[in-house]
Amino acid sequence: MPLCYYRQHLQKKRERQVFAAPPEEMGLSSSSITKDPPATPSWFTPERLLILFCVINMINYVDRGVIASNGVNGSIRTCDDKGICTSGSGIQGEFDLTNFQDGLLSSAFMVGLLVASPIFASLTKSHHPFRLIGVGLSVWTLAAAGCGGAFSFWFIAICRMLVGVGEASFISLAAPFIDDSAPVSQKTAWLAMFYMCIPTGIAVGYVYGGFVGSQFNWRYAFWGEALLMLPFAVFGFAFEPLQLKDSEASKLHDNILVGADSMSVDELKKTSKSVNIHNMLNQFSQFAEDMKALLVDKVYAVNIFAGYIAYNFVIGAYSYWGPKAGYNIYHMENADMMFGGITIVCGILGTLSGGFILDRLSASIYKAFILLSGATCLGAIFCFLAFCLRSLYGFIVFFALGEFFVFATQAPVNYVSLHCVKPSLRPLSMAISTVSIHIFGDVPSSPLIGVLQDNINNWRASALILTSILFLAAGIWFIGVSLHSDDASNDRSESQVCTVTVDNGTPLLYGNGDESSYEA
Repeated sequence: MPLCYYRQHLQKKRERQVFAAPPEEMGLSSSSITKDPPATPSWFTPERLLILFCVINMINYVDRGVIASNGVNGSIRTCDDKGICTSGSGIQGEFDLTNFQDGLLSSAFMVGLLVASPIFASLTKSHHPFRLIGVGLSVWTLAAAGCGGAFSFWFIAICRMLVGVGEASFISLAAPFIDDSAPVSQKTAWLAMFYMCIPTGIAVGYVYGGFVGSQFNWRYAFWGEALLMLPFAVFGFAFEPLQLKDSEASKLHDNILVGADSMSVDELKKTSKSVNIHNMLNQFSQFAEDMKALLVDKVYAVNIFAGYIAYNFVIGAYSYWGPKAGYNIYHMENADMMFGGITIVCGILGTLSGGFILDRLSASIYKAFILLSGATCLGAIFCFLAFCLRSLYGFIVFFALGEFFVFATQAPVNYVSLHCVKPSLRPLSMAISTVSIHIFGDVPSSPLIGVLQDNINNWRASALILTSILFLAAGIWFIGVSLHSDDASNDRSESQVCTVTVDNGTPLLYGNGDESSYEA
């Protein structure tokens, strides 16, 4: 006896509202059968969902700015030629860290992100997605509080790793939800609003970390952001979310009607024990197939594994070393405020402009690659010229223009990631994108630039070498213009699998059940 028909067969049955036998004839009450997924909770509107995800994303990146700010990151103990020493400050001074060790702290979150991202992306197919977000954000909150109470370099490094676990629970779902919820003519603009929180959050983190670190103590900055994230961790457990458009077939509570037969709960539980191992193997097999589909997709590979990695190598080092480089090159007394202000203004304007321009051009993957290449090239030119100038005011003008064009790529690059793959691959696409750009991009860039600076001891030269990599990213994205790039986001030709679920008291959302899902 088969466990289920293909999704289209179930859909036709729902449309006809015909079952093999009425529930009453099988000894079932009509209330024990749920034909459709639960209605969308009234509190959730597309606009509120966008705001919710934007605030969470903002706090996540405030943390990145906090640990990079001079007030929190601090400086190492130094001595002049006369033997007069200045005590260090912040994290670097308190734990007496080299620039390489200091750079590792900015990259440590990647360990948790790398391990947890594929796991969370896979679990969204069989577990309540907002519950997963709640778990991840709870870990994030505890880890941020742990950073504030750190007593050694290794303890704070471990806490930074756990921060990555919290981010992993969030990144796989936010962009697909926003892409589903946004009006058709404003999809890229909505993505731009979400990704605008990256530069804005980092910039706010600079200012917040600099103020708290200078006025109180660097530890209070971490405790403050942990308190800000706590309500959203609770929110993940308390509210029911919207439904992704590529959700599986609807689930039936308590009893499953299949063809001319039915299964009681007890019968299904007995059957489930025999198919559990087979189901787990199928999930691993499906994950391997999904990964292969991403790796062989030329558009995805050029966009993420080449262009976006090179881009994030530069952005990651900018965000971490920017205030310190500005302080040393141009003797900025308020480097945190300066870089924070530039990044807030140019990050918001640039990110929103990139999204709105692509929408006005009738968004497509081809046009997104043109915008990516052109904006990155212009941004590279202005940033390179900025670090060549001796004047502080000239630097501010050119660097602001460079950041404007550099951040204009945020919406287009993620638009390509969402639309070059089938709908069911979108969560994994975003997870692998984030893991890749971090593990090969901004994670190694911070310690590598730290090593470079330790050896050449010239922040201007280090900044120019780093900025030149943006030209490489622009060239790689230009290659994407010539690739065949059909929009696959509406492709429904993928193999149909329906899922039989035993209700355990948790609402069935996203077309996926909780722990007891079995695929045929």
